[in-house]
Amino acid sequence: MQIRDTAVATPDKPAVIMHPSWTVVTFGELEARANQLAHLFRSAGLVEGDAVAMLMENSEHFHAVMWAGRRAGLYYVPINTHLTAAEVAYIVENSQAKAIVGSGGLRDLLAGLEAELAGGLPAVRLIVDGAEPSATDGAADLDGWQSYPECVAGQPVTPIDDEIEGDLLQYSSGTTGRPKGIKRALTHLPPAEVPGLMAMLIAFWMRPDAVYLSPAPLYHTAPSVWSMQTLAGGITTVILDKFTPEGALEAIEKYRVTHGQFVPVMFTRMLKLPAAVRNSYDVSSLERVMHAAAPCPVEIKQQMIDWWGPIVDEYYASSEAIGSTLISAEEWLTHPGSVGRPMAGALHILDEDGDELPAGQAGEIYFESDADFEYLDDPEKTASSRDSHGWKTVGDIGYLDDEGYLYLTDRRHHMIISGGVNIYPQEAENMLVTHPKVMDAAVFGIPDDDMGERVKGVVQTVDAADATDAFAEELLGWLRDRLSHYKCPRSISFEAQLPRTDTGKLYKQGLIERYSR
Repeated sequence: MQIRDTAVATPDKPAVIMHPSWTVVTFGELEARANQLAHLFRSAGLVEGDAVAMLMENSEHFHAVMWAGRRAGLYYVPINTHLTAAEVAYIVENSQAKAIVGSGGLRDLLAGLEAELAGGLPAVRLIVDGAEPSATDGAADLDGWQSYPECVAGQPVTPIDDEIEGDLLQYSSGTTGRPKGIKRALTHLPPAEVPGLMAMLIAFWMRPDAVYLSPAPLYHTAPSVWSMQTLAGGITTVILDKFTPEGALEAIEKYRVTHGQFVPVMFTRMLKLPAAVRNSYDVSSLERVMHAAAPCPVEIKQQMIDWWGPIVDEYYASSEAIGSTLISAEEWLTHPGSVGRPMAGALHILDEDGDELPAGQAGEIYFESDADFEYLDDPEKTASSRDSHGWKTVGDIGYLDDEGYLYLTDRRHHMIISGGVNIYPQEAENMLVTHPKVMDAAVFGIPDDDMGERVKGVVQTVDAADATDAFAEELLGWLRDRLSHYKCPRSISFEAQLPRTDTGKLYKQGLIERYSR
């Protein structure tokens, strides 16, 4: 599946519609832009297997960069725009990016990158959204950056001669707190010859005249993968500039959206709109919607089905793409709380010794899968994701019922999922204990009606006299100066002694239970 077929047959059909900015990119325009960028990457010396980093908000240019990467055999690396310059620099260095494409709205972050990169910035540096490299308003200059799309004006709009399939290189935080690149081997095939389960799912779930809504940031795995596949299927894709509950409903009504993908916190926020506002929008065009990324409270999903009808489907998967499950709204109503059954291959629930568990007993989820991946520069973590059978896991915990439906009970042990975003607490813990007044720290998730979970911190101070509300606020500010805000606790409490085992392992379950009351 490729956008080229649609670009040739119906070049004026809208491919990407940005909302509410109302920027429209047709399939003909998207095809030309992707080809021009692929030519630029080739002319700059980028070859199959090289990487291009992307630090951009949702915009009309996001998909052109991804399609150019795919056609030039490159790994495209979307980066969370909420990271600090140091965190972005780590990903740029770890992926060995030969090019970077950034947006004008992130000029200051882009300017701060060079100081953080030991080897300097990638040679190819593009800035989009009409921003000029030389600032005229007192903002930072970006020496050596080229303004896109002006810089590709002279490039051919026809395909490069050596098209070869590239792939997404997604970064997901690891248990050590450092982001881990999830890298799959390239196929070494022309793009038109690359099969995929995702393409088959899109073709089954939607039709070419569907209208798809993507409300989440495109730097996340699911929005980037799903929107690329919908475009490949010739489906008009509406991208929210930024999610707001009313903005999503407005887009559904305005563009007569038929399909979309959400995370549970979006459902919660839409449901919490005043009834008069919520019910003022016509959502009757919706045929099916999908949700994933985090467990959805049974009550929230039931309310969405009551509102939108039995069209709210769900899947469970991971950025590693080792396997997935699917459950339709109709199935869910008879198996509430389940995330479905495998779409392909078998899954197994194993105990700590690697033995298979019977139905109803929770353990680590493993998939039988031919799909392979590695955690970039982390062979130990890569090896730990396989068992003796070659089955693969990402560390999630769940159980099967007697009919083979999967239920999640925990996600990657102590990983926090807040608003559909995966947060590993180790990074905040490691930072907190560097404060001179902190002896020990625990960070974990506690229930939150809006976000699913919120980040909670508990600290043991060196001096008991420092365990005060004033110091808690001071510590929160100190941490936010050093770490992306979404990774930081929303509040900090104090304990005289944190529960660690004799081997030094922090036992969080008691803390989670206590602070969840």
